[in-house]
Amino acid sequence: MSRNNIEKDEKFSTKFAIAYNIGQFPDQLSYQTFTFLVFNFYFTVVMKVILPITIGFIIWSIWNAINDPLMGALSDRTKTRWGRRKPYIVAGLGPLCIIMILLFTPPTDNVVSSFIYFLVIICLFDTFYTMFSLNNISLFPEIFQNLEDRAKAQMIRQIVTVFCLIFAFILPTFLIPDMNKPDLATEVYLTEYITAGIIIAILMAIVGVIFIKFGIRERVEFSEDAKTAPPFFKSLKFSLKNKSFRAYVIYGLATWYVFGMLPTIVPLFGRFVLGIEEFAFELGLLLGVAFLSAAIFTVLWRYIAVKTGVKRAAMISAATFIITLFPLMFISDIILAYVAFFILGIGLSGAITFNDLLISAIVDDDELTTGVRREGGYYGINALVIRFSTIFVMVTIGIVFTNVGWAVFTEDVDLNIVEFGLRSLMCIFPAIALGIGIISMSRFPITKEKYEQLKIDVEKLHAEKKEKLTQSKI
Repeated sequence: MSRNNIEKDEKFSTKFAIAYNIGQFPDQLSYQTFTFLVFNFYFTVVMKVILPITIGFIIWSIWNAINDPLMGALSDRTKTRWGRRKPYIVAGLGPLCIIMILLFTPPTDNVVSSFIYFLVIICLFDTFYTMFSLNNISLFPEIFQNLEDRAKAQMIRQIVTVFCLIFAFILPTFLIPDMNKPDLATEVYLTEYITAGIIIAILMAIVGVIFIKFGIRERVEFSEDAKTAPPFFKSLKFSLKNKSFRAYVIYGLATWYVFGMLPTIVPLFGRFVLGIEEFAFELGLLLGVAFLSAAIFTVLWRYIAVKTGVKRAAMISAATFIITLFPLMFISDIILAYVAFFILGIGLSGAITFNDLLISAIVDDDELTTGVRREGGYYGINALVIRFSTIFVMVTIGIVFTNVGWAVFTEDVDLNIVEFGLRSLMCIFPAIALGIGIISMSRFPITKEKYEQLKIDVEKLHAEKKEKLTQSKI
């Protein structure tokens, strides 16, 4: 058996699951660094005006709406000696590392040139991030074929992801001690942010090479699926007609809205609500506590998923997430903040767990209908939809900031009004989004019982594919 292939009947390997899931390190380190630093950098250091940043992120999201599903359909239809996904992962890693540095090298002479640079570089970031990340995650349903294996792999994936997130949020705070001090020289900020970008890019490259070397395998029985995978528009049509997928994407959009909102607002929340003025490290540590808590509660959500099925477990996790958000409306000092963020990790853990498990079930169900594994197509269109969460996040922030008198970044504002605006962005708006997600998931048709039958039928189909492949080589 080739190292790059995995046989249908190969047993679950914890060692390989770890090797595969370390691919989350360059994936999450790049995206969460982008989420944590880019908005704050361009709002408080470079442009200091909310409107062009909001417009830039909206245009970026529209580009994502084209880029993600197109890349997914393309990788589904790719057939090479190295597989469908690996060539894109390899091709995306290097440019992604370089762009992590270029994100923090904008011109600062005027808002127009800063805006043009900002727009171009974030679109390039997403192009290469999609090339790497979408093909990485598309391997998950293919490699891990039943709910128990997927739950085990997802638990490992979540633990790896959580520690990546802790790293992504804490490392920059050592390098950028004061993230939003208006009186700090721009040149000082630029040096600190560029240094952070260089160090993060180097770490991404090192771990990414290890992942490519040891963590990528593709199943031989799916090697011929590229020949019959539908083109872009048919892939889009098939996916959007899928009732399970339509129910899921609203839930996914809601959770990603929350994932995008919280780290984006935390630097300002820490400064203007919790009174953290000097040490950005404490901001990273707050998020680190939340993600460490999420790692601790991973085992609980894995148990709930296997026991109740992913549909019910996802709904329970979203309801729990809502409850864990509400302390953020009331805390006002750093000690209580640590307690609140640890509690937040319980809900966060569930939300992180179920997206991939739900899409995996949808891909299995779709394969029975179309006869083709279309992980790339589904993850691409899922990325299209969830990227709109960025539009919703930025529009929400833009509306709130404008209404509290913060359209231009300054400390000369009514801090009571600003504080309420920041609290609502951390709690009220995410809670509303998660409530909509729960309503949508109630319509998800793949119950625990249906999923058990689904796996029996899918295993029969995979056996037939493998038999046809064997006969074709005789």
